[in-house]
Amino acid sequence: MPLWHPSPNFGPRRDGLIPHLIVLHYTAMQSAEAALDRLCDPGSEVSAHYLIGRDGKLWQLVDESQRAWHAGAGEWAGMDDINSRSIGVELDNAGNHPFSEPQIATLEGLLSGVMVRHSIPPAGVIGHADMAPGRKRDPGPRFDWARLARKGMAQAIAPICGGVADWPAFRDLARRAGFTAPTSDGDLLAVVRWRLRPCGQGDLCAADMAALAGFVAQCH
Repeated sequence: MPLWHPSPNFGPRRDGLIPHLIVLHYTAMQSAEAALDRLCDPGSEVSAHYLIGRDGKLWQLVDESQRAWHAGAGEWAGMDDINSRSIGVELDNAGNHPFSEPQIATLEGLLSGVMVRHSIPPAGVIGHADMAPGRKRDPGPRFDWARLARKGMAQAIAPICGGVADWPAFRDLARRAGFTAPTSDGDLLAVVRWRLRPCGQGDLCAADMAALAGFVAQCH
């Protein structure tokens, strides 16, 4: 069970919207306690529904029925106001090191419950960077999306070979996958790679096209 640590930074979900997304973040702070202080500080005007420490400790800051202030400006699958459409989960991580086993185990337990309560499919579990490319990096290239996908807690990845590197085709595939926020080619490639090919480097290549095409095929 999560430890209840209420944040004042929330409000009602707008326009009758209900959660159908889960957005994963990293805190980019020195400790879970520092993140907890910030997420509960009225002056920061930021929050999340949950925070998970590196040791697996789980706090709940905002009731799931309410709109936490975690996502900010961005778009996913053509939809804005992601805060009203999502549950936000913060992971205590600076962004430059692996996520701990206890932390990911707690995340998996949390996701399984949230997904059932709100009928959220694996495709509804996204990263902050996915909806705000160029503005955000989290949960970043060190996050193991493939592990969540294997457990049915994120969209599966099954590359389809045969595509050649082509920017218009890549952008069309990305849009179909859900990456609809306006962004540059470089930032779009970076966020797609963090999600699908964290080892990818250099210019757009056939492997990027194959990974994204397979991702789209699994989505539909």
